Amino acid sequence: MAGFQHCFLLSMMVAALCLSSIDMSSAARHLLQAPALPQPTIPSLPKVTIPPLPSLPTGLPQPTLPTFPTNPIPPLPKATLPPLPSTQIPSLPNPTLPTIPSSVPKVTLPPLPATPLPTIPTKIPSFPTIPTTIPTVPSPPSN
Repeated sequence: MAGFQHCFLLSMMVAALCLSSIDMSSAARHLLQAPALPQPTIPSLPKVTIPPLPSLPTGLPQPTLPTFPTNPIPPLPKATLPPLPSTQIPSLPNPTLPTIPSSVPKVTLPPLPATPLPTIPTKIPSFPTIPTTIPTVPSPPSN
């Protein structure tokens, strides 16, 4: 039953789409066949004049900046650090490296199999071509 409902809904949607496309195409045809309406004229905007910028007055008093003091900066006292403690740092033991044997045994590999490797073709094979002319058919003898 659910399959029938889905099929029914799908067919109704397809029908609505078909009918709406017919209406749209007929509306487009009516718009194309309608007489052209005159285009409205756009009024021109009035020209706006901007007043000139005011000039800066030249008679303003100039500000005076305070002067820096000329007194020398007093020197900072010297910092003294206490002496480091004289305790002896214990020494670390010397690590011993493992000994490397002087002769390394030779390793032999097994022989490769005798199967030859496949060869890659270097020439492109030619394909048969389609004839461009139609052969003539002999006409039957007339009696």
